[in-house]
Amino acid sequence: MKLEKTSSETQQATAPIYPTYGVHNPPQYSPCAAPDCLYGRTPGEPSDPILPLYWSAKWKMYRVYNRYAEYPPPYDGAPPHPLKEGVDYEVSNGASYYDSTWVGPNGEQGAMMEYYEDRALPIFPGSNHYSCAYISLGDNAYFLTFENNRPTNMVPVCLFSALNHPPMRDFIKHLPYSKGDSERLDGRVQGYSFWTSPDGKRPPIQVGASPDHTKEGAALFGYAFHSHWTEHKGSDGKPELYRLPQSFYFSGWPETPPNAPIVSQNFYDFSFEKPDPKETWDLVARMAQGQPIPVCQFGS
Repeated sequence: MKLEKTSSETQQATAPIYPTYGVHNPPQYSPCAAPDCLYGRTPGEPSDPILPLYWSAKWKMYRVYNRYAEYPPPYDGAPPHPLKEGVDYEVSNGASYYDSTWVGPNGEQGAMMEYYEDRALPIFPGSNHYSCAYISLGDNAYFLTFENNRPTNMVPVCLFSALNHPPMRDFIKHLPYSKGDSERLDGRVQGYSFWTSPDGKRPPIQVGASPDHTKEGAALFGYAFHSHWTEHKGSDGKPELYRLPQSFYFSGWPETPPNAPIVSQNFYDFSFEKPDPKETWDLVARMAQGQPIPVCQFGS
């Protein structure tokens, strides 16, 4: 990654805007198959889950590099047998922190942090053998690396995108319901996923053995929620019911490294507590140390 010091105005102009199909930025930045990247539900499909106001969760990240076509996600805790750790997939750890009520000093709304321990998110070419974090504060998303294993060509913090907000609480409306994904775990989850067309910059891959998982040259983006309800007592003392996130599954960069044709982050230890800013959002300013934050340039 090559980093350049730039003014804040230049940063905003040069920071990339990634297609997120309505989840992290407006629909006009993505080639959605549905108007406004919204997918209607048909009779018999479950109601859409909604995220709590704030929460945190740990997760296991499975980078599946063998036999993923035979065993597509979502996974029930881990890739199923006969897939073997170290032979067919690698396991690493991380955590997510979310606060839809956060308001920044300039009116920014919503904050989220994803922390990847020892293995970075494998969506770019090159080794991902380091820790990283993505922190979204309103529309600005930052990429952080850490002193214990930071690559020599990276800095502590850079601007990942100037238009990449945390997912809204009802973000799942931007994904079509997948009966096939849901049935893969016997209806214990509600699966939502779609396949994107290749953008010409990433190698084509072929994933899956079933008709809805055989999309040559496409990339997978999916989210599963538990079908059962979890009760939580809200701030007013009244009970609230949520279907909690079960897993986030997607296509990573398939070439080696990082060799990540399929990735699944499976959640556990879910908490309804509001994240501590000193351990999450405040890391951006603390690691920048008052210096201009450069724009990230991946794959350079």
